[in-house]
Amino acid sequence: MLKLIPPIISPELMSILMRMGHGDELVIADGNFPAESCAQRIVRADGHGGVELLDAIMTFFPLDSFVDHPASVMQPVDEVATDPPIWAEYQRILTRHEGHDVELRPIERFRFYDFAKSAYAIVATGETAVYANLILKKGVVSW
Repeated sequence: MLKLIPPIISPELMSILMRMGHGDELVIADGNFPAESCAQRIVRADGHGGVELLDAIMTFFPLDSFVDHPASVMQPVDEVATDPPIWAEYQRILTRHEGHDVELRPIERFRFYDFAKSAYAIVATGETAVYANLILKKGVVSW
């Protein structure tokens, strides 16, 4: 155990976050996402939700300020779920940690899978909310 590191951040996840470089992408995948078949590197976070993990990850993770959309979500396939409630939670967390509004860019389902396959790593969560998949592009730390 270390001070100030949320216990939801496993040693494996912290290692992944530390090894990522500027422009690398991290996928936070819900429980229905085909994480194992898409991942170059995978971190299992079964039993944890996407909201709690995102909040903990954003304690350390700078978003890329050199791109228009450093955060992307999977666009719903069905018209009933056009604006999944978890997106508002994600946006609130990103905005709080970044200090400015962060827009979530919807990406078509199969394009999202393609992006996920090229991501640095996928965090496979136990999130049960629909369309709770999120891609984050890492930025640089500048104080």
